[in-house]
Amino acid sequence: MSDQPVPADPSDVDPADYARKVLFVAGAGRSGTSTMAGLMQIMGLHVPQPEVVADETNPKGFGEPAWVVEHHDRLLKEAGVQVSDARPDAWFETGRVSTREPERIRTAEWLAGHFAVNPELVVKDPRLSWFLSLWRVAAVRTGATPVFATMLRPPAEVVGSKQTYYKNRLGSAHLAASWLNMLLHTERATRESVADGGRVFVRYADLLDDWTRVVMQAGERLGLEHVMHAKSEAIRNGHRFVDPSLRRMTQTLEDLALPPRLHELTAQTWEELNKLAEPDGDTPAVHDALDQLRESYVELYEEAEAVSRSSVVAAEQRLRKQLKGGGGGAKPAAAAPADPADRIPHGVRAAIPAPVRRGLRKAMGRSR
Repeated sequence: MSDQPVPADPSDVDPADYARKVLFVAGAGRSGTSTMAGLMQIMGLHVPQPEVVADETNPKGFGEPAWVVEHHDRLLKEAGVQVSDARPDAWFETGRVSTREPERIRTAEWLAGHFAVNPELVVKDPRLSWFLSLWRVAAVRTGATPVFATMLRPPAEVVGSKQTYYKNRLGSAHLAASWLNMLLHTERATRESVADGGRVFVRYADLLDDWTRVVMQAGERLGLEHVMHAKSEAIRNGHRFVDPSLRRMTQTLEDLALPPRLHELTAQTWEELNKLAEPDGDTPAVHDALDQLRESYVELYEEAEAVSRSSVVAAEQRLRKQLKGGGGGAKPAAAAPADPADRIPHGVRAAIPAPVRRGLRKAMGRSR
């Protein structure tokens, strides 16, 4: 008879003794991130409180910690980046903010405070992808393992959902480009986790069709103890939570009437990302293909900037005119915003490429 001790039943382990782990749910807005975060919460992971309150755009809740949303909003404003930003250079701006030590300390301290409630946390926000490196550092500093779940939804459905629920007026081409920018860089930013804590890619349609299979597979892949040891009551609550009719958008890329090259890149990217959602599909060959697509998108965007120079000049003229008070008269000094650029509509500022904006800031004697 062997003298080796019999291993304890994993189900007998006290959840309070689970190793620290943070699941970061990433992806474009309106791609099923709320459903994924909500299911993980039902399985037993903790969404740090308080949460963003549900509304008509997401009646079952967002699964988003309010502090995280406010944190990201502040950092995006500091970086001069939109939530749905199509500029490849935007990643440099948010990356620069993410390396600031005060922000790293602030983020880690907030995260650490919630492990007293539960050793397994889930953090989700559509802005999250812009600051993945910041959160990875924060998790490691608190002794936790960061793991990632990226939601995949057909880009035409994401665009249609944003236009319906967010009243976005920037057009299908901009929204498709921002989807490309977001997903291509999110994939690259989480790639090192393949050999670390782990990452998964989840199709929204698969989650709605058979959430138990998808969530359980993700839990095993990422080592999420609460998911692997979920109780029957949690499973029943999950069934009540998931509504297959949530997938209300059925339009295709053809319906968006995108410029041909943008259409082609979007379709190819969607095809490659789908491979990551397959068993053993997270391979170097797919990584190489996505690297090439990301480079092609950067080239496309740079070409678009080059040929739209007249629009940039017009935006510069509007900016200078408004800064000089030519847009309807100057306001009294007491009512003026602290930063003159705050008077300029965000759409005008965003239309100006980063190098041009930096030149204007320098001309006005501003560091930012």
